[in-house]
Amino acid sequence: MTRVHIRWDRRPALPAAEALRKVISGCLGRLPTENAEIHLVLTGDQTIRELNQRFRDIDRATDVLSFPDGDELPSGRRFLGEIVISLDSARRQAEELGHDEVRELCELALHGTLHLLGYDHLRDQGEMNEIELKLRRELLP
Repeated sequence: MTRVHIRWDRRPALPAAEALRKVISGCLGRLPTENAEIHLVLTGDQTIRELNQRFRDIDRATDVLSFPDGDELPSGRRFLGEIVISLDSARRQAEELGHDEVRELCELALHGTLHLLGYDHLRDQGEMNEIELKLRRELLP
């Protein structure tokens, strides 16, 4: 069974929690993993900028960061890691792309989940993008 923990650093005015759980769980259910746990943090540009500075030596905000782990938890689940999403970036991107914030948050959560599973769009000759597009069609609201 998959477990998704969501922490809101800033409470958004939108009904995203259930949609986010559904997308992450659906992604994990379609790819080779089981009995996994993921933590999702929804925050703002300032926090994500600080994380980028600390861990990637990049002095700017990005929309999503993934921090893979892989350790086994006392519950027996495998902790895949943590996804951090900027609500500020998600709102801007949703407006630019002409869809709602829930959809944008779900797209970012899906992207982050694939990174936790080891996919890397910078190195895999399009494999991650192909899987991501397929899962978007199947899972997104």
